[in-house]
Amino acid sequence: MEKARPLWANSLQFVFACISYAVGLGNVWRFPYLCQMYGGGSFLVPYIIMLIVEGMPLLYLELAVGQRMRQGSIGAWRTISPYLSGVGVASVVVSFFLSMYYNVINAWAFWYLFHSFQDPLPWSVCPLNGNHTGYDEECEKASSTQYFWYRKTLNISPSLQENGGVQWEPALCLLLAWLVVYLCILRGTESTGKVVYFTASLPYCVLIIYLIRGLTLHGATNGLMYMFTPKIEQLANPKAWINAATQIFFSLGLGFGSLIAFASYNEPSNNCQKHAIIVSLINSFTSIFASIVTFSIYGFKATFNYENCLKKVSLLLTNTFDLEDGFLTASNLEQVKGYLASAYPSKYSEMFPQIKNCSLESELDTAVQGTGLAFIVYTEAIKNMEVSQLWSVLYFFMLLMLGIGSMLGNTAAILTPLTDSKIISSHLPKEAISGLVCLVNCAIGMVFTMEAGNYWFDIFNDYAATLSLLLIVLVETIAVCYVYGLRRFESDLKAMTGRAVSWYWKVMWAGVSPLLIVSLFVFYLSDYILMGTLKYQAWDASQGQLVTKDYPAYALAVIGLLVASSTMCIPLAALGTFVQRRLKRGDADPVA
Repeated sequence: MEKARPLWANSLQFVFACISYAVGLGNVWRFPYLCQMYGGGSFLVPYIIMLIVEGMPLLYLELAVGQRMRQGSIGAWRTISPYLSGVGVASVVVSFFLSMYYNVINAWAFWYLFHSFQDPLPWSVCPLNGNHTGYDEECEKASSTQYFWYRKTLNISPSLQENGGVQWEPALCLLLAWLVVYLCILRGTESTGKVVYFTASLPYCVLIIYLIRGLTLHGATNGLMYMFTPKIEQLANPKAWINAATQIFFSLGLGFGSLIAFASYNEPSNNCQKHAIIVSLINSFTSIFASIVTFSIYGFKATFNYENCLKKVSLLLTNTFDLEDGFLTASNLEQVKGYLASAYPSKYSEMFPQIKNCSLESELDTAVQGTGLAFIVYTEAIKNMEVSQLWSVLYFFMLLMLGIGSMLGNTAAILTPLTDSKIISSHLPKEAISGLVCLVNCAIGMVFTMEAGNYWFDIFNDYAATLSLLLIVLVETIAVCYVYGLRRFESDLKAMTGRAVSWYWKVMWAGVSPLLIVSLFVFYLSDYILMGTLKYQAWDASQGQLVTKDYPAYALAVIGLLVASSTMCIPLAALGTFVQRRLKRGDADPVA
């Protein structure tokens, strides 16, 4: 008799777990950036098309596999074919890599949350220099928010080669982040099922509050007009379509094994088709909703900077040319500048280097994603709001909820196959397995709290999952459709749920989705090859800005290992199974 598998208390708990996992930081800090880069409102066209032809079908496929096989990723794919156990192993390896660095973001969110209770906010002003005669030189060349991020939070080294020591404050925050994750996963679905109600719903409460505040900010309409004004020519840009497909793919968390793990705790009769549609639609709606919030704040920040720039230029010209106070306005500034340049050429040319070109459009065009958006751009906007401490606390609390929700899915992808293993679960209780996974991840994660930690973070973020996940999901779809058999899988689903699988799902699984994944895979591979030597952005304290540098040879070796260690699991496990079977057959032949 198979031991009774733990189940979700109800189907709502399962949906909340999937939403909490799928709706993550990418919805808040990558989707708005893609909208900004690829035509504002027009980016929604490729995004929605990719959701229909790629996102929904692949999400449904993974949920159906988990629910049918009732095992974690390794067991599920081994059941489909013994040669495919490597697919599950690859998923676990990628999830392990992700967990190692992803929780560092939660550590940074904790760090900023703790500092949000100070008045004034520590990133709102530059600190004084050692002599107390002026502001810190690095901070003056950069900005107070950049200085707080690069110097106070990361204490970043000038290059990857200079590792430096572990920073004890971020290290303590990382320990706290892992302790929170451990307490959430301690008793499996029993504890996770309760936590996901909060991690899935609270970010929406904060986003709604932020939306109301954002829409009342001066200049918010400038940001929203920028977002919703479609640039139709971007629809002819293949990169817009590729990035739409990539965003859908990674935002839903396909290929990690988390969705298979969550679905394995479902009742077999659960309507996973309905849940796949609900989760994917909510995920996409959240991205669009978060973009409206982000662009209202972008508009405020851009307008604030633009008006500040105008004030500085107006003051400079008024003082230099003894103009009447209040004479210069935004509407006549360019005209007056032209007149002064022709009337007083030598005087104007002397001060010309100090005159900035103030442009609202260029302020709005500055596209930032990832940690730059979360910890620099947002903090820049928050420091200029009234009651900035309150908005800062709310924002970083929301980031924490999103980050912890995603971590619950990442750890489930690792833990479910381990607890499913009879060898491991017979020797260790569930709590000990969870503790060991968290402890190992936390210990390795300390690398990211060193002075060069942010450079290693970027390496893992850029290369640990991209190609590996595309290959994993491609093998998954081929395995279900052509190894297990689409008709057999269809009859299994009908027997389980009592509902027939429509032609739409079958066409997507058997043809459209795999072709899309292959094209994405080819694009990324060719992009890496054409790029030549891989480069990274290093912080130059003397200039107060990022500079581009080449990765050293050992970093390139680490990148190669990250990609190979997960992708090679698939052919190596298949080869191992083949050799094992041949040996067994060889042993059996003489007896016969």
